[in-house]
Parts: sequence; structure tokens; C-alpha cells
Amino acid sequence: MTTRSNGDHSGSGHHNAGSWYPQRRPHYGYGGGSASFRGCCCCLFLLLTFLALLALAVALVVVLVVKPRKPQFDLNQVSVQYLLVATPSSPAASPSTPAAPGAAYLSLNITLLFTAVNPNKVGIRYGATAFDVMYHGVPLGVAAVPGFEQPAHSTRLLQTRVIVDRFNVLQADAQDLVRDAAIYDRVDLRITGDVGAKILVLGFSSPKVQVSVDCAIAISPRSQSLKYKQCGVDGLSV
Repeated sequence: MTTRSNGDHSGSGHHNAGSWYPQRRPHYGYGGGSASFRGCCCCLFLLLTFLALLALAVALVVVLVVKPRKPQFDLNQVSVQYLLVATPSSPAASPSTPAAPGAAYLSLNITLLFTAVNPNKVGIRYGATAFDVMYHGVPLGVAAVPGFEQPAHSTRLLQTRVIVDRFNVLQADAQDLVRDAAIYDRVDLRITGDVGAKILVLGFSSPKVQVSVDCAIAISPRSQSLKYKQCGVDGLSV
């Protein structure tokens, strides 16, 4: 009885002693997760590289097939409704006795006719454009041309109007304005602006192509007509 009791007690004791130590559990490291993450990043990088190369190849094919050319945008005609030069002391500048004022007022109403030529095999989308009308570098008004799309191998006429109501020209510019109008019968203006266009291919648009328009015009206050016009596109005469 005693031996069995001791055996039972020792067995029970070993069992209880073993229960005080934590059992070993399998250890899972982070090596597998890191490898998977690196693999995903590598696949994503390769995919993006492939897509970039594919887009570049498509762009090169389009350039070789379409052979895009820069559109032509020019000021074709200027119609003068009226141009008036007045001083604070007189309703208008007298041709025989020009004054030397400290200020002068310029009123202007002209219509501008632009020509857009698309020499490409595909269409072109133009953005809205604002041309500045200036006298001696001073902005007088803006000729606004809305955006539009132009088919391939086509020419389009665009008309806009500039109205200036008693613009106050000060000091030296006022003296030049009155002298030019009274003695030389001409008022020199400059029309300048940038036209942005995108070539359309299969529903996609190319990067913007910019055409700079710079025109010098001279208007006769006596005959209320255009005396001179010379334009340049990107610095080249047209």
C-alpha cells in the first residue's frame, strides 16, 4: 500500500512539475512575408516599366505614321469700326494744332479675323486664347478666342472684337499718341498671344503645342482704316 501510494504520489508530482514549464511552440519568422512583399514590389515595378515602354512604343508609331506638324494660326484681317484720340482739354486731337497733354484718352473698336490652318492627317483641339492689344507695351484690351476642334486638312476663320472705351494714356505715351494721331495720322498697336493646341489621335491627345502670334498694326484715325499689318509666328514672318 505504501509503495503504490509513493508511486502514485511521484507520478502526480512529475505531472505537476511539468505543468509549470511552458510548452514549446513552433516559431514562425518574418522571412517568408518579406520575400513575398519584395516579390510583389518587383512584379509591380516590372509591370509599370512594361506599360511605360508600351506607351512610348505607341507614341513613336503614331509619330512615324501621322508625322504631326505644327498648326498655323495667323491674324488675317483687321476691320476698324472707329479709333478716337481725345485730350482732357479738347474733345479730340486736332490735326493742325496738336497739343502736348499730360494725358490722352484712346477709344477703339476693331474686329480681328484670325485664320487657323491644320496641315495634319488628324484633328486638332485648340484651347481658349486671349490676345493682348497693346500701345507702347501698355495693354489696352483683350481679344478672346474660345477653344474649338478642327478637322484634318482644314482651314477655319475665327472672328473676335476688341472694344476700348476712353483708355487713359498717361505722360510720355499720351504725347506720342496725340502726336502720331495728329501729325502722322497713325496709331501703332501690337497684338500678341500664345495659342495652345493638341493633336487628337484615336481619342487621345498629344502634349500641348504652342504657337506664338505677334502682330504689329497701324490704324489711321482720319480714314478710320488699317494702314499697315505685319505678323510673325514664333519669330518668323508669315
